[in-house]
Amino acid sequence: MNKELNSIGIDKKPSDTTVVVAMSGGVDSSTVAGIMKKEGYKVIGITLKLYDDGKEVAASKQCCSGQDIMDAKRVAHKLGIEHKILYYQDKFKQGVIDNFVDSYLNGETPIPCVQCNQTVKFKDLFEVSKELKADALITGHYVKSVTSNKTTNMYRAIDENRDQSYFLFNTRREQLDYLRFPLGGMLKDKTREIAKNLDLNVADKPDSQDICFVPNGDYASVIRKFRPDSFQKGNIKNLNGEVMGVHDGIINFTIGQRKGIKVSDKEPLYVLKINSENNEIIVGPKDKLGKKIITLKDLNLLTDKKELDQNIFVKVRSTGNLLKAKIDLKENNTASVNLVNAEDGISPGQACVFYSKDQFGHKVLGGGWIKE
Repeated sequence: MNKELNSIGIDKKPSDTTVVVAMSGGVDSSTVAGIMKKEGYKVIGITLKLYDDGKEVAASKQCCSGQDIMDAKRVAHKLGIEHKILYYQDKFKQGVIDNFVDSYLNGETPIPCVQCNQTVKFKDLFEVSKELKADALITGHYVKSVTSNKTTNMYRAIDENRDQSYFLFNTRREQLDYLRFPLGGMLKDKTREIAKNLDLNVADKPDSQDICFVPNGDYASVIRKFRPDSFQKGNIKNLNGEVMGVHDGIINFTIGQRKGIKVSDKEPLYVLKINSENNEIIVGPKDKLGKKIITLKDLNLLTDKKELDQNIFVKVRSTGNLLKAKIDLKENNTASVNLVNAEDGISPGQACVFYSKDQFGHKVLGGGWIKE
């Protein structure tokens, strides 16, 4: 006789199931903790201290600030659940901030939130949760998870404006089978409604918008702080190799950028390429921005390779649309992606995430880092 699965797909009563909830101090993770507690699970809330935020950024809409830790503590107290704080500043500096700075200096446009999920949040928090003998690690990400036969697959959230599956493509299979995402099947308004019904102090708290160590979106200030010698002047050239002007550092530019280039021509100019070896910015007209072939490195596949033989969809930036594509897997964990239609502004350092469509929605198949 089959045991009845609980709401997170485990064959135990909620009262016999221990879950760790990653509590950032925001409304999403706080609501998840509340839902789990209300359903009768044994809940342990864990908050990560990742970054030493200074007074000058305390008011900005960031995650993982000192205020967030206090909010998480208050929510845990209100719900009557155990709460732990883990101090991971050193791990975060090495795994996320250093990588972010290096990536910019190599002419790439990095995504630190993917690195954070891949290293500190899911790797270290996964291990701590296992040590606590928890049955699952729960997060407030807007991703739909479907668990069947002890295997969990990840899908785009039903609220596509909130969907965070792009940021989780690098999750390992072992981690994914242990993770649960209860918010993937609801809209943000519903999350806030539940938080209000639970009388949580964060019910009306604004969403974090900035990267936690980038105050007010000012990337250059972060790189100036950690690598003050990296602002080297260099040439801005056109596609014919002619010098059009001088820049103050390649980290001030991203692929597809139009404003702030400070050089002009007969028609508007866009950043087409960032050449870190020669410290050069290559500019040209908009019709040269479109690309159909992308080279990927460091793939992470969550599915059988056969599933990639068919035409699938890819996303090449977090706010981008799903694009029809064909994947050509190569050796050394690399791949070539052939887009059906050309896409503008594809940047090295961003992720290319693979999706297929089935009865549950758009399933995440994995992805890789854009090399060129």
